[in-house]
Amino acid sequence: MANSIRRILVAIRDLHHPPRTELRKAAEIARAANATLELFHAVDIPVRSDRAAAALPAGTVGKLAMTKLRTAEQRLRQFSRVACLRGVEVTQYANADYPAHEAVVRRAERIHADLVIAGTRPRGFVERLLLRNTDWELIRQCPCPVLLVKSTRSYAGSVVLAAVDPFHSHAKPADLDARLLDIGNTVVQLFKGSLHGFHAYTPLIELVPLPTAMAIPAIAPPEAEQAHAELVANELARLAKSAGVSPRARHLHMGVIASELCNVARSTRASLVVMGAVSRSTLRRIFIGSTAESALDKLNCDVLVVKPRGFRSAVGTRVFSGGSRKAA
Repeated sequence: MANSIRRILVAIRDLHHPPRTELRKAAEIARAANATLELFHAVDIPVRSDRAAAALPAGTVGKLAMTKLRTAEQRLRQFSRVACLRGVEVTQYANADYPAHEAVVRRAERIHADLVIAGTRPRGFVERLLLRNTDWELIRQCPCPVLLVKSTRSYAGSVVLAAVDPFHSHAKPADLDARLLDIGNTVVQLFKGSLHGFHAYTPLIELVPLPTAMAIPAIAPPEAEQAHAELVANELARLAKSAGVSPRARHLHMGVIASELCNVARSTRASLVVMGAVSRSTLRRIFIGSTAESALDKLNCDVLVVKPRGFRSAVGTRVFSGGSRKAA
């Protein structure tokens, strides 16, 4: 698996400040996997059709577009020279494309990227780590794994926490858990860390019918709850054993999944959580789910989101005249 990481696309959002943490993480992975990097930025050039635009001299909009592209290319070249990227093969590419998440997906597919790296910026005390809509759409639509950088912690010698779901809720493909553990093992092998497995489940609930009202939920009998807990534990043990996860590194909790995942990530000092994006077949689209979305926002470590095998993005192709590629 480690040898399959050959090309990494780093999505650059802000051209005014080099994303040093994302670049350092990208360089860390590229060196360990002997991979190449591409720094990519999508230039959003709005098309105006009002009278003011119509009054502009012919070719003005095109010249403005080329100016923005040249500026983006210059900034990307500067970013490629930061100290953490020394010794790494880096190229840069700027293109006129929109919206941003679709531009990244199109570029990732064009260069056959094995990994996309994007950062999520702190935006104030209340929404300190909340993801933007662009982040969510990139997670949902990108066919290759997406690494969201949220922490400055290095991966070297650290814990990688794979969040699995042995019972494949929300119609998740049965092989996705094995894929999550496989990718987790990849990171562990690259950085000499340790792989942990996580699963949380909720108590059994029975619906008790009433003669004059709707059914009400009731806690299942203790023996049923114990049998359920044993079933869940056995499934997690089976998955973990197949991936070489030791019994001490298996985390099975009953409770609110997002909260339990965040607690385990914090207690193990995990540098990375690997989790899956699941498919809702009735809508023919990829979604994350409210539980996972809550966890993604709350986690203070990096998150690697993985799609099922065979996933095809709904993002269509688009041809633009702008764009250039330069070697560092």
